Amino acid sequence: MTISGYIQEFHGLPVFHFPDRDTAVELPDAASVAWRVSGSTYCDSDDDQWERVFARFLAEVDTNRVRALIVGGWDEAYDTSSAPIVARLVEAAGEWLSGLEALFLGDMSFEDCEISWIQQSDVSPLLTAYPRLREFGVRGGTELAFPPVRHTALTTLVVESGGLGAEVVRGIAGSDLPALEKLELWLGTDEYGGDSTVSDLEPLLAGTGFPALRHLGLRNSVIQDEIAVAVAGAPVVARLDSLDLSMGTLTDEGAEALLVGQPLTHLTHLGLSHHYLSEKMSERVVDTLTPYGVTVDVDDAQEPEDDGDGEVFRYVAVAE
Repeated sequence: MTISGYIQEFHGLPVFHFPDRDTAVELPDAASVAWRVSGSTYCDSDDDQWERVFARFLAEVDTNRVRALIVGGWDEAYDTSSAPIVARLVEAAGEWLSGLEALFLGDMSFEDCEISWIQQSDVSPLLTAYPRLREFGVRGGTELAFPPVRHTALTTLVVESGGLGAEVVRGIAGSDLPALEKLELWLGTDEYGGDSTVSDLEPLLAGTGFPALRHLGLRNSVIQDEIAVAVAGAPVVARLDSLDLSMGTLTDEGAEALLVGQPLTHLTHLGLSHHYLSEKMSERVVDTLTPYGVTVDVDDAQEPEDDGDGEVFRYVAVAE
């Protein structure tokens, strides 16, 4: 699985791609869409780089009425940090983007830049600069930094990666986000920097840091069984509405832990798609929880690969 397209809806709004300089189109009302501002990741000298596109966006749109902004590609994103873009967005916070409620950084397909090649940076200044931000998302874990922050308005935080570093996980888990309702982390694999362990998630699983949390996604992980075992006894689960452990290497061992652990019958949804469960275990999970009104997603069953020498390989959904 790869990310083959761009975000189509964000913050409940349809996405509008801010046009390049040679395309004449009527611009929509500033507050009616989520604006996607993107440059080419493989720029020639005559191409619009992201900074130039953003400058035109500020000049042509009533940006103080913009509610949602998506940053797409930037020149040589596979080799160039997002730090200058973060700095430019911070600079624009007061004068141009005073009403911003939602921000996504790095909306690129695999044709633009593979997820684990995207060069990110410290994104915490964005949260400081936009105290009214309710939704924040970032794609790419390479060089990503997220030291602990306090933000009183943020309700949704999504970090998509093929490998999320332990320091980033600890920074998020240690943040003070009293309004956070949805948290989704793509933890990935150590081959692409995903060196976090269950112990890094302990403050989050303890349920003390994010009192408003109702949806938790710990996805795309090569240690999905260990996460399932930890989740099975985690205090945070009792107050969740939905739990997502999809896209990873979950096997019958992890599913068994979920079934014998604390009750999950209060959930509205349990996501386990892209898994390595046996057909019997998949049926058991569904049969156990659906009578209580829980929707269970066990689609996209995977088969482990055997190298012929007895070594078995299981893969996350999104890595490189």
